[in-house]
Amino acid sequence: MKRGTLKAGTLAGTAMALILSSAALAQDAGSSTVLDEISVEGISDPNAPFDGYLAPSTLSGSKTATPLLEIPQSVSVIGRDELNDQGVQKTDEALRYTAGVFTQPFGYDSDTNWMFIRGFQATASGTYLDGLQNFGYAFGSFYVDSFNLERIEVLKGAASVLYGGSNPGGIINYVSKRPTGERLRYVESGINDAGTAYLGFDIGDRIKDAFDFRVSGRIQGGDGYTDFEEGIRGSISPSLTLHLNDATKLTILANYTGTDETHNGGAFLPYIGTVVDASFGKIDPERNFTEPDLDSYTRTQASIGYEFEHAFNKNWTFRQNVRFGAADIDEQFLYGNGYSTEPMLSRINFAHETSIKTFLADTQIEGVINTGPVEHTLLAGVDYKYFNIDQVQSSALWGTTTDINVINPVYGTAQTTPVSYLNQDLTQNQLGFYMQDQLRFSEGWIVTLNGRHDSVWTDTHDRPTYYAPSQDTRNDSYESAFSGRAGLAYEFDNGLTPYVSAATFFNPQIGTTRLGKMFSPETGTQYEVGLKYAPTFMDALFTVSLFDLTRQNVLTVDPVNINYQVQTGEVRSRGIELEAKGKLTDNLTATAAFTAYDLEITKDNDATIVGKTPYIVPEVQGSLWLDYAFDEDFVKGLSIGGGLRYLGQSWADQQNLYKVPETLLVDARIGYKRDNWGVDLNVSNLFDETYVSACQTTSSCAYGEGRAIRLKVHATW
Repeated sequence: MKRGTLKAGTLAGTAMALILSSAALAQDAGSSTVLDEISVEGISDPNAPFDGYLAPSTLSGSKTATPLLEIPQSVSVIGRDELNDQGVQKTDEALRYTAGVFTQPFGYDSDTNWMFIRGFQATASGTYLDGLQNFGYAFGSFYVDSFNLERIEVLKGAASVLYGGSNPGGIINYVSKRPTGERLRYVESGINDAGTAYLGFDIGDRIKDAFDFRVSGRIQGGDGYTDFEEGIRGSISPSLTLHLNDATKLTILANYTGTDETHNGGAFLPYIGTVVDASFGKIDPERNFTEPDLDSYTRTQASIGYEFEHAFNKNWTFRQNVRFGAADIDEQFLYGNGYSTEPMLSRINFAHETSIKTFLADTQIEGVINTGPVEHTLLAGVDYKYFNIDQVQSSALWGTTTDINVINPVYGTAQTTPVSYLNQDLTQNQLGFYMQDQLRFSEGWIVTLNGRHDSVWTDTHDRPTYYAPSQDTRNDSYESAFSGRAGLAYEFDNGLTPYVSAATFFNPQIGTTRLGKMFSPETGTQYEVGLKYAPTFMDALFTVSLFDLTRQNVLTVDPVNINYQVQTGEVRSRGIELEAKGKLTDNLTATAAFTAYDLEITKDNDATIVGKTPYIVPEVQGSLWLDYAFDEDFVKGLSIGGGLRYLGQSWADQQNLYKVPETLLVDARIGYKRDNWGVDLNVSNLFDETYVSACQTTSSCAYGEGRAIRLKVHATW
């Protein structure tokens, strides 16, 4: 990637904005296809807060404000009320009741939100913040605090046609809290039974009709649920909206997050001793086999960006979203690497120093025109992504691992200093042009057509390491890809909307083959058919979707040298997802989900795993959450809630020889709200079920989170 690409991306966005805005004005002046009404009205905000569990519309499925019924893919939205009712403290906790999503495979991980969608990991390439990618690679990523979010949106299935290279299973879009123009004074404080306490605040107002502001933040710290686990984290997110005129607004969004903690345990443990008994029984889930005197994790990150919106008239709107972000992450800990001999666990001393920088920009224009009986909602845009990571990864010399007794651990064993095996500066740039047409006709038909072309430049500089002191290797690559989506739906008057869609995707890969060639992007196709139902007699949405998703160019072991990889693998994910969300009565709110997959490795250089199921992800999941608010005078303000979460069995190895058993978890809640204050008690895993959430090989399994009791008080003024 040459230095001029960043400039080219910015110029391309500016040029497109000028061309499309000129076209919009020209059509407004002289084309009979534009709707007659051209008066300017206030700009509505599709990211605004909503009451209850059912969002009226979403941006994630089309980049235009569109009702969930009209998007030809499955979409889930988790709003602030649902986050509060379930006592969510991390974003991966927020998705435990969402169809098609598997979270926390490695238990409670305090520094990372782990998520899989339709069987494929979305943690690195499938998370977005306000429509702009939160890309991560290796140990370089951004942490998002759930307290600063208004909602979380999940678009399931191929999304490249809207967002460029991304996770094939779908994307998760975090939507930040932002000014609403109303006075807001909110404070919240809580503590859990492990000893972690927090204080959060959310303040906003309007000043003289000129601008709105909002500041939210949280600071938390204390002990965790495993030995030696402790830390402190703080996050603050100020935002400001300037109303430049009736048709133009500018919202500035910023964030600063800092973390200093000691790692939690419960992960990187052998299959024998967690899933099944070892000679000594089971490993205590609260044990932590790091070295507390060496263990550390620090993060400093900041971001700032803006959302600009201008309505030329009622029919044409220009938008530009931009964000710059940077983070420094330093980490050292010891992790398990299987038994040397039972009950002695071998440990690897690992450390890294990572710095990342990102710049993202999405420039688009949206317009509505009529061509005879057909109404078109048109969208055209260009987006640019820049990601740079400067990283040094180190571990103890081969053969210098240390053992620890998992029954009676003794800490303080002398450790050799980790030495570098990777010293790399990597930059990836992506430039994409996209178009969309949503056609509505005959009082019910909805056709969605999308097309997009992306170019990806990747540059790596591998610098000297302990094992290669003279290394100075540079590699670069250029890839391009086209993505498409076509969807058809019909909206009946009774609230039923059947739909069908097909979409292609690509996902850039980082790394090289044995011969030094950079990897090509993963590609694939998804077919989906479904039915959405919004009853006319209740505020609810029911969704059933069936899909067939094939992921190609998957990395697999090089048959010539097992220390390298080639891209000859293929994985297919087929399944059904059911989700229901909304108000069953005026007092009872519910969300229910069911997922059943057929995940299969269809091509691989290792013939023994072809036809097998990938490890980690359970193929069957189900959940139900109910929340009831009393309105009788003597108990008015009282609410109770609870949920069931079923996780089906998964595999611990690619050969499918070792199973991770199913589990059923129970969550509960009781709350009371009166006037301007309230109190909530949430308990997850009510019966303290001990279970393994997932394994990625038989040497690396993780316990799921045990019972967690959280007390929260909150007030407004």
